[in-house]
Amino acid sequence: MSELTHPMIKDGWFAEVSDTMWPGQAMSLRVEKILHVEKTKYQDLLIFQSTDYGKVLVLDGAIQATERDEFAYQEMIAHLALNSHPNPKKVLVIGGGDGGVLREIVKHECIEEAVLCDIDEGVINNSKKFLPGMSVGFEHPKVKVHVGDGFKFLDDYKNTFDVIITDSSDPEGPAAALFEKPYFQLLSDALTENGVITTQAESIWIHLDIIKNLKKSCAEIFPNVAYSYCTIPTYPSGQIGFMVCTKNKNVDLTKPLRSVDAKEEQKLYRYYSKEIHEASFVLPNFAKYALLE
Repeated sequence: MSELTHPMIKDGWFAEVSDTMWPGQAMSLRVEKILHVEKTKYQDLLIFQSTDYGKVLVLDGAIQATERDEFAYQEMIAHLALNSHPNPKKVLVIGGGDGGVLREIVKHECIEEAVLCDIDEGVINNSKKFLPGMSVGFEHPKVKVHVGDGFKFLDDYKNTFDVIITDSSDPEGPAAALFEKPYFQLLSDALTENGVITTQAESIWIHLDIIKNLKKSCAEIFPNVAYSYCTIPTYPSGQIGFMVCTKNKNVDLTKPLRSVDAKEEQKLYRYYSKEIHEASFVLPNFAKYALLE
């Protein structure tokens, strides 16, 4: 059997290059072994074993997750929203086919059902095969999986979910629509009375204009909107943001409504904590004032 190759891996290194999304820079990881290469129905999928970051999932040339640092993103996008709701029972994930967000959702005992809708079954199947640390989320009895288009799925649900988490890729191609006002209207309609959403919201260092437009679109639908972020070494600029929105205008999104004691926190989370929740909304001045415009 011939050894696998991929055009983005040269001389033993993978380089994430995008002239549109992060011009003038690249993230490189040293490759130990290519594990899988596939053109799914929707995108180019690559999984490789890196020398220092464990297994790496790449979609259309962009790093989606590495075993070493994925928990930072998965925990924050999940628990910022879940802990901004007083008693979430029914949760929907749009995207998130690696299963990591599901893994985090079911840590909350109040959850009765966690539904995942991802358009690409290839991501789900390959994550189950190669990324057990994340895909363990699929094994929980409270989890249901729907393979299909998120827009069409949302259209069928009104006043159903307490929390909706959009674990999307960057706003290029099909994912671009997940950053626009009509999508957030669909989310709002699918939420219950005090429903909360989080959505992947890019980096203040390279995507400030995208974030400003995203915040504007969200604020036209939701009365309460805030941007937060976490650090994560393998995402462009080492930082990724989240737009957190709720239909409840009286909630302070920067303060979790629910939390556990420090000992339990240490058991449940590797990145998230009550203090991190609050601190993640504190932005450097250049971003803070840009997002107030």
